[in-house]
Amino acid sequence: MFQTTRRRLAIWYTSVTAIVLLVFAIGMYIYVRGTLIERIDDTLNHVVEVVSRSISIDRIYTDSGDSKFQINVAASFQDDSDRLDDDRIDLELFDLSGKLLWSTLREPLNLPVWLNLDGETVRVRNDSPLERQSQRILRQITAPVNRSGVLVGFLRVSHPWFEVTKPTELLLVDLTIGTSLVIASVAAIGWLLSGIAIEPVKASYQQLKQFTADASHELRNPIATIQTNVQVALSEEPLQPLQRQQLQTIERLTRRLGRLVDDLLFLARQDSSIVTAPLCIIPLDALLMETIEEQQLAAAAKGIKLKLEILDPLPFEHDTFSINGDWDRLVRLFTNLLTNAIQYTLPQGKHPSEINIKLKHLTHQSISYLQVQIKDTGIGIPTDALPHLFDRFYRVDPARTANPSDVSSGSGLGLAIVKLIVDSHQGELSIESQVDVGTTVYVTFKSISP
Repeated sequence: MFQTTRRRLAIWYTSVTAIVLLVFAIGMYIYVRGTLIERIDDTLNHVVEVVSRSISIDRIYTDSGDSKFQINVAASFQDDSDRLDDDRIDLELFDLSGKLLWSTLREPLNLPVWLNLDGETVRVRNDSPLERQSQRILRQITAPVNRSGVLVGFLRVSHPWFEVTKPTELLLVDLTIGTSLVIASVAAIGWLLSGIAIEPVKASYQQLKQFTADASHELRNPIATIQTNVQVALSEEPLQPLQRQQLQTIERLTRRLGRLVDDLLFLARQDSSIVTAPLCIIPLDALLMETIEEQQLAAAAKGIKLKLEILDPLPFEHDTFSINGDWDRLVRLFTNLLTNAIQYTLPQGKHPSEINIKLKHLTHQSISYLQVQIKDTGIGIPTDALPHLFDRFYRVDPARTANPSDVSSGSGLGLAIVKLIVDSHQGELSIESQVDVGTTVYVTFKSISP
């Protein structure tokens, strides 16, 4: 139990830290990438501003006397198309029709021209026969070229995108490695700190278990003595009716208290692993027959019939219904279930009520299981109470019991003990119930029969 809690605490520590680091890493990546893009765009804008001022534009007069502006490429740029550094900024100059007038690129980009002053990322397919499948990624700004308020052309400035991808890829690797190392460290530290944090709780729990076991053990003898003396007093004659009634009430309360002490002692021993009885081969059909026989008298007193049905028996196999288990604990398990079924089943007039017990084989993924089904026609359990049935000291509304005035009714530990025994045998336990219809309990164990 404490290992599970410690593991959960460590997982929570690690998960919270991982989420915080992941958010930080994503934020850092986005910030650095955005900063690099912003710096490139600032560089491109600066280049546009400088180059635009250096472009020579001539006024040309037509025969009709009109004039127009025309870019003088030869006067504006030197021929530097042979400079092909990867990290350089490339320029392209276009006229109003989008015709390329001048470029620092060896091959034109074959991209349409449109105004874009904010910067954009474009992918350009390489048309070279040797590199036809490759792509170039560029950051571009396209600005207008004006003279005296008249648009005369367009200037497009391109920057290689690898100056963004290379730093961000390195940053991504660094963040991944750093985050992984920190998460691994936090997981180890979280495991250590959760162990330290849970030690006081564990110590308190151990003390509580020890106190429960000691108190339960010490109470057994006084309770047994009181019960013996009350039984002796009841056998004395003569007794007044009121005295007999009072002694009978004391005897029932003492019995109930004795069962409560036995249950507490059993749970304390189970929790502290004091009960370590070795498991052996148990014939489940024989155990059910014996348990039912022991409960027949209590069932008959309420007009209830216990019916055992063994489905698909193999008469020639003696170990058909055998499991690995502890006889005493399994008897306690089915005794608790039958006691509950008898307690919460009401007589049905002339015809006795029935509690059906079925034992049958189940097979799942080539593994053989034995399932015991105990079905009663009692008052049932509300749906909202089903998830809490195995909590210690939990009881459904006493007003819904078959006999609310019965002082010997359970203490809320019976099903907790049942669950504990089933878990210790690696079995499964489930309950289905409908109010005023009945309850069915399913107990499943792994079979050892061939």
